[in-house]
Amino acid sequence: MRGINLAAGLLALGLALTACGGNDDPGSSGTGDTSGAPAASVKVGLAYDIGGRGDQSFNDSAARGLDKAKSEFGVEAKELEAAQGETDAQKEDRLRQLAEDGYNPVIAVGFAYCKAIGAVAKDTPDVKFAIIDDFEPDCTAENVANLTFAEHEGSYLVGVAAALKSKTNNVGFVGGVNVPLIQKFEAGFTAGVKATKPDATVQVKYLTQPPDFTGFNDPAKGETAAKGMFDAGADVIYAAAGGSGNGVFKAAKANGKLGIGVDSDQYNQPALADVKDVIITSMLKQVDVAVFGFIASVKDNKFASGQKIYDLAAGGVGYSTSGGKIDDIKTQLDDAKAKIISGAIKVPDKK
Repeated sequence: MRGINLAAGLLALGLALTACGGNDDPGSSGTGDTSGAPAASVKVGLAYDIGGRGDQSFNDSAARGLDKAKSEFGVEAKELEAAQGETDAQKEDRLRQLAEDGYNPVIAVGFAYCKAIGAVAKDTPDVKFAIIDDFEPDCTAENVANLTFAEHEGSYLVGVAAALKSKTNNVGFVGGVNVPLIQKFEAGFTAGVKATKPDATVQVKYLTQPPDFTGFNDPAKGETAAKGMFDAGADVIYAAAGGSGNGVFKAAKANGKLGIGVDSDQYNQPALADVKDVIITSMLKQVDVAVFGFIASVKDNKFASGQKIYDLAAGGVGYSTSGGKIDDIKTQLDDAKAKIISGAIKVPDKK
């Protein structure tokens, strides 16, 4: 009887220790847990910029990162879209809704969310946030990760491609909205063109001026701007204009000219299948990598606030080769890429 009572006592003690987390299992909820939050408990809220999922460009790249996290981690997600002409207050309401509904982390896609995310992050300090493309004071906080890119470096490379592929020595740049971020694309593109062909003409057109951000989702404006450039002698146009770039490619197709995409590999976007033969390359901006990496950091309890830059050396930007249309100049492009990474080429990020 004493042996039985002793065994029973030891069993009870063991159960009590387990209930208190007193074991070495890293998957337990005790102090020894270093594995991060269970994936199933992570609820990701994502707020798109104008154009939303399906823009074949910037937003779709963010969506791919979210989809990868769903597939690999099994996270739950809620996606909300922006509307044309909305105010900062409306953007703030969207982010606040996600945070109040229990989504953590919350990701804002695009610099237009800067003021909104700053306000909401301050009011909800227990929620982790990320904003793509901005590191201004208004959108920095202890619970905000600022995910930015060296767009000028990738744009330099497609500028080299444009110059080498141009037969008229005349190329174009169509920017969605005339803001500092898009001016980075223009600065890098122009530098790449001029470094390759110093006497080349670079036409520049911005579709809208802030606070009008419809230039990121107005294919008709993109088509009109591109046609004007083609009529003025351009034969290759780089479109850094989100969904408006679809109109640039349509104009290129109609005029027997060439286009360069942005953010996503636009040659492979299903909605652009009828114009993909004019897309010689795209400046890749790996928003998907940033979004996925951020979600993983929260899941693993490794969140870090502040700016993280995805540059050419880190694989954050680059150029696509789909379609084989730049295979003949890839050596020149890779040489320029290596020189940028080594510091031999300094790419300007301002006009």
